[in-house]
Amino acid sequence: MTREFTSFDGVTIRYHRWDPAPGGDSGLPVVVLHHGFIADTHTNWVRPGVVEVLTRRGRRVVGIDARGHGRSDKPHDARRYGEEAMARDLLGLLDVLGEGRVHLVGYSMGAVTALLAAARDERVTRLVVGGVGAGVVELGGVDTRELPPELVVAALLADDPADVPLRMAGLRIWADEVGADRRALAAQGRSMHQGPTALADVTVPTLVLAGADDPLAGRPRVLADALPQAWLRTLHGDHLTAVRDPSFAPAIADFLESAD
Repeated sequence: MTREFTSFDGVTIRYHRWDPAPGGDSGLPVVVLHHGFIADTHTNWVRPGVVEVLTRRGRRVVGIDARGHGRSDKPHDARRYGEEAMARDLLGLLDVLGEGRVHLVGYSMGAVTALLAAARDERVTRLVVGGVGAGVVELGGVDTRELPPELVVAALLADDPADVPLRMAGLRIWADEVGADRRALAAQGRSMHQGPTALADVTVPTLVLAGADDPLAGRPRVLADALPQAWLRTLHGDHLTAVRDPSFAPAIADFLESAD
């Protein structure tokens, strides 16, 4: 089921809801999923089986399509983007859901967004962040040493894919494969969160998930150690393939089944 709400600046945000398998829920917090850059709820959470595992284990699940992504609005003004804006969208979603407690899961861009939201809202009582590492501690967000914003923007806006820098070719191919609005993504690329992230305020139990070969999640122990109450789990794969590791979805579900 897909629904929508109007966020703080008039952007329409769409989200998707799934009910638990029969006999599930029992008052457990809803699980809210926030995807990464270029992806959407379907590609990041449905296709790899995360939604299926969670609902099969009796959880209610909500997946948000970030602004500029999926079925949400896609303005082209960079001032409408950044993970701070996405965190405000996320907290607006929690208001719409009317839940007193939620479990929050974010990947890559969504992990940064989830950390920003969890640092300021007590409704988040358990957190999973994947696809990020030391860059969050040292730079404040997605590791721009591995994903330079100027190259991201150039790759997305190039008229001819042959003009895309080699290290960004995969990113451009993926954006084209999913039919993304590349101008909207470029606006987010210009606005990636780089600045202080109040990790000390993320006091809830947190699981850090990182692919062993993921350059964007390099040195994930640095991030886990910077969080007051965090555990680290390393998976097989790189930034795109770690979500398809057979242990990815069960690791999330197992952690969220622990008591708050």
